Amino acid sequence: MTNYETVFILTPVLSDSQVEEAVNKFHDYLTSNGAEIVAKENWGLKKLAYAIQNKRNGFYHLIEFKTENADLVSNLELAFKRDERVLRYLTVKLDKHGIEWAEKRRTKLKTANK
Repeated sequence: MTNYETVFILTPVLSDSQVEEAVNKFHDYLTSNGAEIVAKENWGLKKLAYAIQNKRNGFYHLIEFKTENADLVSNLELAFKRDERVLRYLTVKLDKHGIEWAEKRRTKLKTANK
């Protein structure tokens, strides 16, 4: 299975329930198409480096997943393009060093939250 990591930014005009609905939409899309979710993180509302669609803030979310279906990534990105709530997205394929780094980052977050 190949590991991927996708980060997407949602428009800041959404309510908390609308943000959760959007995140769950992409989460459900991945799981219904055979992907295994490794981790899901909500990074919260952050300031953008530059204005996108006249918006200076956005809700950042990260989803790490594993899949054998290479077409799933292109279909997921198509779903991002079609959703007007998504300002930007980036999906990367993780190599062995990226997987190790992601695991270290998750363990640091777990120990910091305790």
